[in-house]
Amino acid sequence: MSKIKWLDRRIAHPGPYLTLCTSESEYLAAMRGLGIKPIDDWIKTEHADATVHHATSKDGQQASVVCIRVSENRTAVEIAGLLVHEAVHIWQRYCECIGEHTPGAEQEAYAIQSISQELMAAYADRL
Repeated sequence: MSKIKWLDRRIAHPGPYLTLCTSESEYLAAMRGLGIKPIDDWIKTEHADATVHHATSKDGQQASVVCIRVSENRTAVEIAGLLVHEAVHIWQRYCECIGEHTPGAEQEAYAIQSISQELMAAYADRL
C-alpha cells in the first residue's frame, strides 16, 4: 500500500486537503486516510483521463483527490491541461464551500495557478 502525500493547502486557509493519485490503489488509500468509503470509481468514466473527487473527512475537513491515468502516449502539455482542468474544479468547489459567488478575477487566477502548480509538481515527482 502506498503512502498518500497531501499537498500544500495555500489557496486559502483553511483550503481543502489536496492529493494526486495515479492509480486506483492510491485513490482507495486516500479515501481510507480521510476515513470515508469511496463514492465513485477512481476515474468516473472509462472515457475520462482525469477526475477530481471532493470529499469531507469524518472530522469535517474538505479534501480534493485528483486522479489521473498515466499514459506514455500523453504529452506533457496534455497532462498539464488535464491538471489545470481539475484545478478549476477544485477552485469552484472551494468557492462553493465558503459561500463565495463572485471571487475577484486576480484571486481566482492565482488560486488556480497555485493548485495547478501543486498538482504538476506532484505529477513530476513521479517521473
